Amino acid sequence: MSVSVGYLGPEGSFTEAAANAVLPSHKCYPYATIQACMAAAASDEVDIAVVPLENAIEGSVNMTLDYLIHKQDIPIIGEVTVPIQQHLMVHPDNEHIWKSMNNIYSHPQAIAQCDDFITNTFSHANIHYMNSTSLAAKDISENPDMDGVAIANALAAKKYGLKIVQHHIHDYDNNHTRFVLLSKQEQKEALQPVRHEKEKTTLMITLPSDHSGALHQVLSAFAWRKLNLSKIESRPMKTGIGHYFFIIDVDHAMDDVLIPGVIAELEALGCGVRILGSYPCLLTETVKAKPIPE
Repeated sequence: MSVSVGYLGPEGSFTEAAANAVLPSHKCYPYATIQACMAAAASDEVDIAVVPLENAIEGSVNMTLDYLIHKQDIPIIGEVTVPIQQHLMVHPDNEHIWKSMNNIYSHPQAIAQCDDFITNTFSHANIHYMNSTSLAAKDISENPDMDGVAIANALAAKKYGLKIVQHHIHDYDNNHTRFVLLSKQEQKEALQPVRHEKEKTTLMITLPSDHSGALHQVLSAFAWRKLNLSKIESRPMKTGIGHYFFIIDVDHAMDDVLIPGVIAELEALGCGVRILGSYPCLLTETVKAKPIPE
């Protein structure tokens, strides 16, 4: 069965690499923004949307998380984590003058991941935030006179004919990004060929405003059932100062006993609970043996 896959583009993005790693035989379509990509899945324009959710250095991609919570109710059906290498690249015409260029273009997460390099090498430069690293590379390739450099991956450099002048400019070596697959359907056939290392369930939990010790009780509901939490994060509800919800990743698939028991206990405490997805953490030979090329 062939499915259509939307990803944060344009071509040459880390998200395209993630999509191709787990869905290599399916047709992929680039979208200009995370919001547009997710909206395409919500409207059935594509069957699956692949978007970045979390980076090992900079944490959650808030745009994805907030849009998933507040705008689009699309279940998470899978995730894949891939290594990220950030490089500095220029138009070939500017290869020998790159140190004197005055503008840096990239995605906000990529800029943050390369803070030390930028501070030490390009403290004079103006920062320009783009919707994706590949869009930054595309713009540099099409405008050799824009007095700028791009931070992106080697795929983008190859795709748009740019020259990498500095390799591996990210601050930390263990730079990985977690991407999620979103779909209104289970897509079991599409994901069946892909190996996975474990199952995970992600919950959104809101606490009762008048219940002291509620967060402790929430965590206890998981603890006494021996359910491991791999992540817990708070995000504003956008309804006023001090109003937050919690995103919790549980290293356990949805079952008939443990997680339903947690949900029932939390609801009895007055908490609101929403299941964002129960899904495999995908692991492919493409990601393990062939990380994004240099």
